[in-house]
Amino acid sequence: MTVAADVVTLATPRAADRARVRAIIEATDVFRPEEVAIALEVFDGAMAKPDVDYSHVGAFAQDQLLGWAAFGATPGTLGTWDLYWIAVDPTTHGRGIGRQLMAHCEDVIALRSGRLIVVETSSRASYAPTRAFYERLGYTAQARIPGYYAPGDGLIVYTKAVTYV
Repeated sequence: MTVAADVVTLATPRAADRARVRAIIEATDVFRPEEVAIALEVFDGAMAKPDVDYSHVGAFAQDQLLGWAAFGATPGTLGTWDLYWIAVDPTTHGRGIGRQLMAHCEDVIALRSGRLIVVETSSRASYAPTRAFYERLGYTAQARIPGYYAPGDGLIVYTKAVTYV
């Protein structure tokens, strides 16, 4: 699908977008089946109680979901937020859709008095483009835990400070 970032609209996903979220996450070919199930649990939580545990946003072109991000305040912290998921249809990578989703998440978090965003990702080679994406957006790797997800699959924790302007 050919889509330019300037024709993408960001909006709250609808319940009917659940199957498309699954398709996008599976199409990235980096998530294990149990991770796909967790992403759908997060989607369901955001739909059932919007902005309680999870907030989410979709990137749409002509009413088709091209990307999805979910984020939420980290319980027990003062102004720390987690980016739980971000996935963009691989056929649209490189068109700024992920960047738009992240900017939206950062703006919402800052507006809600957030001060720090935490992103957890994998150390696997297949995640190298994902890590480069976060780094291009100003996220800094703060911690590494080898073998966290599975043998040979470590955790890398990125953070970024945000402020309301």
